[in-house]
Amino acid sequence: MSLLTAHTLAHATPRVASLGIATARPALLGSYCLVSRRSLSFFSASQQATAANQPRDPPPSLQLHQQRLQQAAAAAPHNAPGVQMPPELQHARVPQPIRDDFVTNGPMTTAQLEALEIYPNAHRVPTDFADKVALATVKLLRTPTDLFFKKKYVHRAVMLETVAAVPGMVGAMLRHLRSLRGLRHDGGWISHLLHEAENERMHLMTWMRVCKPSWFDRLLVFAVQGGFFNAFFLLYLCSARTAHRVVGYLEEEAIISYTAFLNEIDAGRIPNTPAPKIAIEYWNLDPTTATLRDVVLAVRADEALHRDTNHHFADRILTHNENLYQGLESADWKRVNHQLPVVNNQGKQVFDSTTKPSSAVSTGHKNTTQEALAS
Repeated sequence: MSLLTAHTLAHATPRVASLGIATARPALLGSYCLVSRRSLSFFSASQQATAANQPRDPPPSLQLHQQRLQQAAAAAPHNAPGVQMPPELQHARVPQPIRDDFVTNGPMTTAQLEALEIYPNAHRVPTDFADKVALATVKLLRTPTDLFFKKKYVHRAVMLETVAAVPGMVGAMLRHLRSLRGLRHDGGWISHLLHEAENERMHLMTWMRVCKPSWFDRLLVFAVQGGFFNAFFLLYLCSARTAHRVVGYLEEEAIISYTAFLNEIDAGRIPNTPAPKIAIEYWNLDPTTATLRDVVLAVRADEALHRDTNHHFADRILTHNENLYQGLESADWKRVNHQLPVVNNQGKQVFDSTTKPSSAVSTGHKNTTQEALAS
């Protein structure tokens, strides 16, 4: 007798005896033995099916649940809530580039990317204590980054874009809530900040295709992003102007890093591999000639736009003119008794002489920001 049969009889015999049905015991014994043999045959068949990698049927309860869902979906209209996915969710939303230069009819060539006016040497001169604190903070954050990554520019880019995607989302979230509380329009900031966050996220998705981060890199990204998010969130609550100024200076440092990245590619120390597909589709690059160098040029151009955008946002907050549908005039600066901004583009040369964009930009741009605002 099998163990299963003995276990079944041990539990079944007292129950039958308690009912006073002594004559039913032989029949019950025969039925239990029959059930036991069937159970053993079922278990052996299941083991054989598992060994043969044959799929097993789902449990009856799951089958019944699936049948009810199918019946409800067939009987309900197409847009029944909670049954079928809304058709709007099936529309694939393709992220759009943040710079107007990339929204063209034809693909962007290397020559067009090099001709973009991004002013890589531009530096916003701090004018008050808040600006100086923002600049000192960014310089302090760059020091351990340089010591850790050194010449590993692809891994540096992964870390940089993980952090760079935070400010736009934080700023958009807080301004969205403020707009709801104040029952007024936000002045056009939210959509631009969200677009900035999405653009930085696309940078990260691109670099993830270029390199394969290790588990240590992912852990480092997790820690840095968590710390930076909370710090920037508190900073934006305390002083939104300083927060945007910090981002502006961060983008200035990012341009320097990407320029050094270009120099390493031009020197042959980093292979100029073909551009990943995600970069070709996002920046509208030439699929026949796009390389890693073209991707760096495109990303650096985006960072230059983020630099100018966040410095402008800080100026808007300073001059109490946060409506982007109105121009920022020199009268706004005079009204708050603040001097006009100064942009120094004749500072330290961050390009090698062999890089084409550097010579064209650095010699063709002068410090005209203050003169333009004064006029």
